[in-house]
Amino acid sequence: MKKILLFILISLSFGNLFAQSSGYWQQHVDYRMDVVMNVKNYQYKGKQELVYTNNSPDTLKRVFYHLYNNAFQPGSEMDARIQSIKDPDSRMFNKIKVDGKEIKESRIKSLKPDEIGYLKISNFKQDGIIANAKTVGTILEVTLAKPILPNSKTTFTLDFDGQVPVQIRRSGRNNVEGIELSMAQWYPKMAEFDFEGWHADPYIGREFHGVWGNFDVKITIDAAYILGGSGYLQNKNEIGYGYQDAGITVAYPKKAKTLTWHFYAPMVHDFTWAADKNYLHDVVKGPNNVDLHFLYKNNPKIIDNWKAMQPMMIKVMDFYNKTVGNYPYKQYSFIQGGDGGMEYAMCTLMLGNGKLEGILGTAIHELGHSWFQHILASNESKHPWMDEGFTSYIEDLALNEIRVKKIENPFEPTYNAYYKLVESGKEQPQSTHGDRYDENRPYSISSYSKGEIFLAQLEYIIGKENVAKTLKKYFQDFKFKHPTPNDIKRTAERVSGANLDWYLIDWTQTTNTIDYGIKDVKEDGNSSKITLERIGRMPMPIDILVEYTDGTKESFYIPLRMMSFEKENPNPTIKRTVLNDWTWANPTYEFSISKNKTTIKKITIDPSGLMADVKQSDNSYEIK
Repeated sequence: MKKILLFILISLSFGNLFAQSSGYWQQHVDYRMDVVMNVKNYQYKGKQELVYTNNSPDTLKRVFYHLYNNAFQPGSEMDARIQSIKDPDSRMFNKIKVDGKEIKESRIKSLKPDEIGYLKISNFKQDGIIANAKTVGTILEVTLAKPILPNSKTTFTLDFDGQVPVQIRRSGRNNVEGIELSMAQWYPKMAEFDFEGWHADPYIGREFHGVWGNFDVKITIDAAYILGGSGYLQNKNEIGYGYQDAGITVAYPKKAKTLTWHFYAPMVHDFTWAADKNYLHDVVKGPNNVDLHFLYKNNPKIIDNWKAMQPMMIKVMDFYNKTVGNYPYKQYSFIQGGDGGMEYAMCTLMLGNGKLEGILGTAIHELGHSWFQHILASNESKHPWMDEGFTSYIEDLALNEIRVKKIENPFEPTYNAYYKLVESGKEQPQSTHGDRYDENRPYSISSYSKGEIFLAQLEYIIGKENVAKTLKKYFQDFKFKHPTPNDIKRTAERVSGANLDWYLIDWTQTTNTIDYGIKDVKEDGNSSKITLERIGRMPMPIDILVEYTDGTKESFYIPLRMMSFEKENPNPTIKRTVLNDWTWANPTYEFSISKNKTTIKKITIDPSGLMADVKQSDNSYEIK
């Protein structure tokens, strides 16, 4: 294990050196935490030592920490959001009757003092000197004892007292599936500082952003509990950590009243764990000798599903490795956490009951987040479409890969969800911060569906092979970094040679839509003159398929001038003619087809269905 960790750390160090030499920089943290959990009152005490490396060119006079647990208190911003948003998350409210009318009441609002979550910080010091630390909601604002100069390190120490809330969302205790402890975002977590400045967002209900670093964590808890989570367990023999492997069961010790579980997670930006007295724990070997851990309740109704899921996840991890890049760690854990599904470093907490199809779909999606968020660590608070959308893209590819009968366009339901959002009139630009969406549903469709279409539609724009190469280069260039929307765009440009700034701007920063139509088809002597029109604001290159009455087909391609690019023929079995390019300023475009062939039967814009045209009724012209 030590050799493996040393190799990982050396590899990551070289990656950081390369990043620095090319002008890129990112901060680094090394956490040491010792925490003692009282399972009777769900309170815990901890000590944290954090070595902070300032790789930025800025001198830092303040730092910020996230105190996520504080969101689960009456009167918090999360509580206010649940009460004010039109379509609150159904898991976060109760239906009650007031004066005979049914209303939705925030579950946070009704939490009692022994049910709330909190993180209380004390004894904050910088290099042994007391610093001024002030708690403001879910943020700890620290005025430093001394500034942190560029390219220097400092050490922060603090004590923290926490209480695990009754589970409302993601983290908490005793949830609907009976999991006792789902410990996500449970510790004082350093906020990210990058070229844009501090990202000290309050926790209102969306996603997270963190600093890359190493976590050395010791958790002391009642000996009856079984733990799983981020990192590598360092003391298996000491605590008698056992699992079923090759038919051999190693028992957990029962003599000690408490056990200390020691985990080490190298080069991650988060640390999560879960604990329950009734977990079953299986381990199977995945691709590249990765240990895949499965922790789930000893419930006869779900055991078969969790067993059946295991070989499927081996196949899916192998597919993700080949599609994006090799998973760089040596373990991953699928943990029944009892609430939805959420990605964390080297693990997921997910629902464990229900049908196999449901838990399998969740597991496939959350595993995909290991690439798009926990290796390629975009800011999912500001750009949720980059992790949710890209993960949904490879998820649908993986689902299609393991299907017995493949689907020609596995993204079709995703496009339909986007079209409904446009029809609703509630769409907001993808550049909207995750917390600033007016409603939850438009947020979800924008992040998951429209984010997925960014890549699926890119197949239409630059070709499927170029997108496949783009994902692999994106992974190689930006793993263990914090890529931005411009980085995926520039990667696609480097791979294909196309100019794609127009695509990034229109698709992600506006609500401009794509809408093309066949305006007119006229007979003109020995040719047919076809007039197309651009109705929507967003431009695209155009693929056209012409079918003739004798059963033959040919295609035409109209490049988009601002792309300065010509896509390879997506279907080489059909003859293609490349026409003159189409400029955005011209709303119409004309071309002619010679009549030396048989009569035209049908003309179709985008036969692939990968161009997100919001009104497709005028995309085909059929002569009957």
